[in-house]
Amino acid sequence: MSTTNASVQAAALADKIRSMRFAMFTTVDEHGHLISHPMTNQDTDAEGGLWFYTSIHTPLWQNIAMQPEVNVSFAQPDDSLYVSISGTAERVVDRERIRSLWNPMVQAWFPHGPDDEHVVLVRVAPHSAEYWDSNDSKMVRLFQMAKAAVTGTTPDVDPGEHGTIRLDN
Repeated sequence: MSTTNASVQAAALADKIRSMRFAMFTTVDEHGHLISHPMTNQDTDAEGGLWFYTSIHTPLWQNIAMQPEVNVSFAQPDDSLYVSISGTAERVVDRERIRSLWNPMVQAWFPHGPDDEHVVLVRVAPHSAEYWDSNDSKMVRLFQMAKAAVTGTTPDVDPGEHGTIRLDN
């Protein structure tokens, strides 16, 4: 993938998730089971990488060491926008980066501050992202679902846009 195309794809991904801070971050545990954790996306970098804070004592941190292939999913149901990102997670211990992303909400979870040795970052380098983005308003969707429930038919709603954003070769 060309550098220009990669940056366009990364920008498209960042645009899709910009208003969605909270995600479900799915890893594989030591038994091969999928485990999801609610996480807050702190940043999306120029390459489309997603940055999250965690602790070295969390299962997420340990699971990534064993199996770095992960999924991060975002949902904004009021706007019918859903994004599912598959990628490779990297464990990052970089005090300068930890300090640069620090904010009052992170302080609430890590009261000892950015120099706490247990506070670390996870960066997800996305391979691809699937998204679903409906054009119908919430009221139109609710009306169509209620109508379908009463009539025994399927809702007549615009399925909207579904697409894939590729960020690797």
